[in-house]
Amino acid sequence: MRYLQILRVAYKALSRNKMRSSLTMLGIIIGVGAVIAMVGIGQGAKKMVDTQIASLGDNLLTIFPGSQFHGGVRSGAGTMTTLTEEDAKAIKENCSAVLRVSPVVRTGAQVVAGNLNWGTRIEGYSPDFVSIRSWSLASGTFFTDQDVRGATKVCVLGKTVVDNLFPGQSPVGEIIRINKLPFRVIGTLTPKGQNAFGHDQDDLIIVPYTTAQKKIMGITFINSIIASATDRKQINLAEEQITQLLRQRHKTPPGEEDDFRVRSQLDIASVAGSTSGVMTILLGAIASVSLIVGGIGIMNIMLVSVTERTREIGIRMAVGAKSKDILTQFLIESMVLSLFGGIVGIILGILSSQLISILLHWPIFTSVPAVALSFFFAGFVGVFFGFYPARKASNLDPIEALRYE
Repeated sequence: MRYLQILRVAYKALSRNKMRSSLTMLGIIIGVGAVIAMVGIGQGAKKMVDTQIASLGDNLLTIFPGSQFHGGVRSGAGTMTTLTEEDAKAIKENCSAVLRVSPVVRTGAQVVAGNLNWGTRIEGYSPDFVSIRSWSLASGTFFTDQDVRGATKVCVLGKTVVDNLFPGQSPVGEIIRINKLPFRVIGTLTPKGQNAFGHDQDDLIIVPYTTAQKKIMGITFINSIIASATDRKQINLAEEQITQLLRQRHKTPPGEEDDFRVRSQLDIASVAGSTSGVMTILLGAIASVSLIVGGIGIMNIMLVSVTERTREIGIRMAVGAKSKDILTQFLIESMVLSLFGGIVGIILGILSSQLISILLHWPIFTSVPAVALSFFFAGFVGVFFGFYPARKASNLDPIEALRYE
């Protein structure tokens, strides 16, 4: 009952100056709303990046050739041609934590279909590509092991290529020309859109890697290898097994640098997650400045209130109110301002997040912990910035307070 009466008195005191109380709460409202909206944007960006990384493949590992050092000049990773088809076969046969493997051969070419042409990526894989990359077909079929052994001239098109070479029609069964060689289209891939690095994943043509080697590029090596681990928990083990096997196959002496690089899906996710986490913290920290400004506003108004109600404080003390009662009274008034502002700010933050998502087509993820933390931080601001005015009120001399005009 005692605290209920204090709340009633606090409500009456704040209601006397509705406009002043509303303007005081505005800082807290904007602060809490900004924190929720900014953290929501950061979390949404993280979710989007995680989804895009997951779209790269199922427990994906990528093996690149390493850097080379020749004549005192060191080139970047991927400049060597140390990976072969036999390396890919050895990984599949000897690494127990690896489920599927595909050699990768990449190049670019101008592709012609009828009177239309389009410059795109030509990528060669094995039939395991669709499983490793978790990439299903929109129509038609994928090539087989027999196509790989025979280096047949068949291909599967990405959505961007279909839109530019066969607008409004199905390309399955049609003939396209890659470097003046005729290829029969046997299927199309489902669209994936841009990846986490901003590249259009659908702007490509898939062919058997042997076809890319022998009939398009004229090479015997491969550009890289993609593989999938048996499950997510085995990714690190698969990476270790691949590293040990390739060091052995390439006769790399102990202590010498590898002539290849193994990058896992976990590595990419870790880097992207760290970046998104820093961005979320930065956005939240910037928005929290508004809460601190709102807290300073509460302290200012409460100090004004103490001055205006000095005689009232003296009367209360004269009829038996103790210092702790006065302290509690003003502290609760400060908390009411901040907590009520926090509630309104939460509503504003959620609504503004949804508005941003609709207008900018940006994914927003409003988490319950972020909302709860904003609310409790608003309460903390009320206690922290309201304590000094409350303490000042409780330390007033009753006689001097009664004399105050």
